[in-house]
Amino acid sequence: LVVCFPGLYGNDGLLPARWQLRYSGKALWEQLLSSPTLLWLAPRLGLDTQTAMELLCLLGAALSLAATVLESLRDSLVFLFLWIIYLSMYQVGQVFLYFQWDSLLLETGFLCVLIAPVTSLRGWRAGREHDSVTFWLVRWLLFRLMFASGVVKLTSRCPTWWGLTALTYHYETQCIPTPLAWFAHQLPVWWHKLSVVATFAIEIAAPFLFLSPLRRLRLGAFYMQVLLQVLIILSGNYNFFNLLTLTMCLSLLDDEHIYFWLRKKYTPNPNQGSSLWWAGFVVEIAVWALIGFGTVTWFDLQINWDEGTVSSRTVFTFHQFNQFLKTVTFPSVWLGALSLTWELVSAMCACVEGFFKRFLGTVQWTVFGAAAISMFAISLVPFTFIEYDSNASVWPGVRQGYDAVSRYQLVNSYGLFRRMTGVGGRPEVVIEGSMDKVTWTEIEFMYKPGNLSAPPSVITPHQPRLDWQMWFAALGTHAHSPWFTSLMYRLLQGKTDVIELIQSDVSQYPFHQQPPMYLRAHRYKYWFTKTLKSSVNVRVSRWWRRVYIEEFYPTVYLGDTFLESMLSQHGLKDKSLPRHVSEAAVPQVVKWVRSQVRGVSAPLLLWSLLFCSVTLCLLRGLQLEITLKTKPTAAKAEPKHTATPHHPDAKEANSNDKYGLGQRQEEGREEEEEEQQEEEVDAQEDERRGEDEESEREENDVRDEVEEEEDGEEEEGSVD
Repeated sequence: LVVCFPGLYGNDGLLPARWQLRYSGKALWEQLLSSPTLLWLAPRLGLDTQTAMELLCLLGAALSLAATVLESLRDSLVFLFLWIIYLSMYQVGQVFLYFQWDSLLLETGFLCVLIAPVTSLRGWRAGREHDSVTFWLVRWLLFRLMFASGVVKLTSRCPTWWGLTALTYHYETQCIPTPLAWFAHQLPVWWHKLSVVATFAIEIAAPFLFLSPLRRLRLGAFYMQVLLQVLIILSGNYNFFNLLTLTMCLSLLDDEHIYFWLRKKYTPNPNQGSSLWWAGFVVEIAVWALIGFGTVTWFDLQINWDEGTVSSRTVFTFHQFNQFLKTVTFPSVWLGALSLTWELVSAMCACVEGFFKRFLGTVQWTVFGAAAISMFAISLVPFTFIEYDSNASVWPGVRQGYDAVSRYQLVNSYGLFRRMTGVGGRPEVVIEGSMDKVTWTEIEFMYKPGNLSAPPSVITPHQPRLDWQMWFAALGTHAHSPWFTSLMYRLLQGKTDVIELIQSDVSQYPFHQQPPMYLRAHRYKYWFTKTLKSSVNVRVSRWWRRVYIEEFYPTVYLGDTFLESMLSQHGLKDKSLPRHVSEAAVPQVVKWVRSQVRGVSAPLLLWSLLFCSVTLCLLRGLQLEITLKTKPTAAKAEPKHTATPHHPDAKEANSNDKYGLGQRQEEGREEEEEEQQEEEVDAQEDERRGEDEESEREENDVRDEVEEEEDGEEEEGSVD
């Protein structure tokens, strides 16, 4: 948001954020209740809305980057602050922030507030305890997201999803495809149809395994989701959505599997019984067989061995699927309640030594258990939106609770790719500018398709908000996208902030020296080419082909009657006086930061920051590993000595500690670091001790076997 903020929400942007904050004389508390955003505090701090919003974005970005590097900042209060900042942006973001992944990020961010430890209040050691009850909410959110995304594809009655042909259009009609989407589009139709069948199995059947107590079922569901999300990332630019979904999939794993990834030895819990392992194995085989049999039956999968293809078709009707949905919606709610109860009971039965620790654990279990039950209850309202009768049966008290917190985006309804658009060709809006109304020049966007020879972009995890809305605008008329009139108006004015949304390098914008006198927009239909070779004489590859359809926006200029009427009709005419640029320190710092990132590609900036943070984390991990290896050796080589008043170390400490307070604080920090290192060394020694004991047991077993063989030989000799 820092990169695209000025062009979208600045004073000269497409939809200035200050228009959403109408000061009506209400008290601050009433304003925060009606629209929960920190931007209401801007006038009290002497900041205008643009500076305050950009400052919040910078604070959120800096704090997020710091939290990825420093483990101590992965704190509940830090996540609370990040959630409040993004919620503040969401409240004034209007159409450019009303995406399902923005709601998903807010809901996941609030769950992080419950899951993350409160290290800043309780101390580092106490804050490292893991709470499995609140962590279960992530699994429940993942279930709601994936199950609803699969169900809405069929409840929408979209003929492409029912005919299993959706992916024959998806790769070229999605908002911003990747270069691999072109190659995926060339695959045979039978493969596309089989991929749709696999999508239904992963999104409708597999999510029920998320709530299973059997770990191998959850692991299988985990890898199915990872496969789907990775394929989506490779073929389409869906910003941070798929990365966020992959992160939520980690809730399906356990410590044993993480240790398997890390190639470390895992010591199972001795309380875990293995007497009924065969029963669980039989159940797992039965579940996978049922999913496979249902998929083959419901989609009539048949293998043609001669042609090497697999045919598929939908054999059930909409009425049958609707009955199935009515049958499973409420049982899935009870399944979720049963799974949550299992987590609550397991957490309650956890053994904790000491009365005081047990008391604190009971209080923590009560508080977070109540929070988990409340979140689960209010989530039932948006979850049951997929089936009308089930939603009408939700308890009124739960519905009232949902209505009370709906403005905070704590829980939301989801349903991605409901209908397949662009079946007859991908619609695209192309803006053209001219200085004389005779020669027209196309204005090319950085990311969305336009130039027929330009290859598709790879921009994950960045989301160019304007390019996405241009895709939605092409699906209807310009009247359905009022912001488009504002875009034409700002381009005629030559506003640099808006131009940078189209080209971050302003020199690539065709009218960077002087704004165009006239603008117009046409609608085209685009298709992927069959081959990248355009002709023998031309070396430039063509990724797209297009056909002109109609005029999308008429020719306009500054002062044009039609343009002025559209601006007035949509309330886009800003009659307020130009605002004076403040000379205070904060606005100047924000302005300086803006100048440093101006012209930088947003994907490049994001990946550079992520790469630096990952590098720092790896370096810290290597440093910790070296410390753990060298400290035991140093402890054995150097005998411990106690500093006495006659010892040189004690004299030096006494001479330097003239005031005492600063030294004691430093000693306190050193003691905490020493305690942490000692705990890590103890853990490593325990692990080594366990390995030594295991090796001793193996040697004893071998020795016993050898002795038995020798005894056997002696007995044979005596018999002879």
